[in-house]
Amino acid sequence: MRRGDTGRHSAHIPGRARAAEQAQARHTDGRRTFPPLPPRAQSGDAALTWWGNAWVDALEDTALDPARLARGRTYADRGHVDAITVTPGRAVAYVHGSRPRPYRAELRLRPLSDEAWDRFLDTAAARPDHMASLLDKDVPHALAAVVDLLPTADDLTPECSCPDRAHPCKHAAALCYQTARLLDEDPFVLFLLRGRGEQELLAALTRRNATHTATEQAGAAAPGIDTVPAREVFAARAQLPALPPEFPAPAYPERPPSYPQHPQGPDPLALDLLATEAGARAHTLLTTGSDPIGGLTPWQDAVRVAAGHPGSGLTAATRTLYASLARGTGRTPADLARAVAAWRQGGLEGLSVLEEEWDPPAGPFDRARPALLAQGHPEFRPRRNHLSARALQLRLGRDGLWYGYESDPGRDDWWPRGEPARDPLTALDSLLGR
Repeated sequence: MRRGDTGRHSAHIPGRARAAEQAQARHTDGRRTFPPLPPRAQSGDAALTWWGNAWVDALEDTALDPARLARGRTYADRGHVDAITVTPGRAVAYVHGSRPRPYRAELRLRPLSDEAWDRFLDTAAARPDHMASLLDKDVPHALAAVVDLLPTADDLTPECSCPDRAHPCKHAAALCYQTARLLDEDPFVLFLLRGRGEQELLAALTRRNATHTATEQAGAAAPGIDTVPAREVFAARAQLPALPPEFPAPAYPERPPSYPQHPQGPDPLALDLLATEAGARAHTLLTTGSDPIGGLTPWQDAVRVAAGHPGSGLTAATRTLYASLARGTGRTPADLARAVAAWRQGGLEGLSVLEEEWDPPAGPFDRARPALLAQGHPEFRPRRNHLSARALQLRLGRDGLWYGYESDPGRDDWWPRGEPARDPLTALDSLLGR
């Protein structure tokens, strides 16, 4: 029952109890860390279960370079993936490559909405065989088909801190293959990635199974007993007690509905973006009291929207998005791609560093050149807040961080690379992939 419906007074109490149980379960069950898996004695199938293979298929269906997949699988088989931490919507691990410093790889998966979880739990609780399969750490095909439990190429997003912009790079691919081994051993890892931990999920199944059983028993013929209508009991009360507090805000905004393609209708991709943005902004305003993007210019907001999607060459839908945003802001897709790289590097401040030059005061900027020379780096030429070498550049932002840039030798075509840092040597190491 929704807020504002008739019967609100009687429906709030179980809802509050469920919200409290969810909050406690997420606190104790919403983060799992798995130790590094041992190397494989011999390379076999990437996964053994049907849901583990579905996970691998989602990665391989969206990959642009099979060679990077092969190298990522080799990394996984040789045990190059450190401990994997799984939380709702993401799996994170450090992956050792050819350089001493490991890279931080991440896999993002869209959590299911509360409505989808309700369908899943109701279906599982109504079938004793489904309940038994889940307790045996097995996922029936019919149960997984009730909701979008298994990932597809559209909602499994790999990311990595390495300078390789492939989709995916070999480090993210290695993490994906190791995660498939975790899913083989425990499918509740997949449920956690979709938003619910094992303890929370089993507790909800137990409650719903008990409710389902009680409902079936209530439908059977029951012996007659003396009863009193509820309206007679409450007729003498002059005033009902105050309503309980409103439900707490959800943990995350829900996904909007799918909009069908129609020749005379608006663009479904544009509608989906507008609905998703509106839901995310409303959720942030509800939970924090502020709108974090209300002060952005149209160009800044276009860059922010594009940065939330995979690279422009990944899918036709994303290429259409980039072209539409560039056209609407009077820029080119190449301008947008460069701005997106700056936003992913440092957010709004990273975009400002890309587009604005300024004259820093004496201090950190003046000390950077001697520090770089002392470490054996080539001489960097200063110009305003830029320090430039042949193909490398460091830019000092107004936030006091150094941002790395890279260009082909002899060309003034600088692209953001690496992670910003307060120390110029650290920023240069990130730019060089160290």
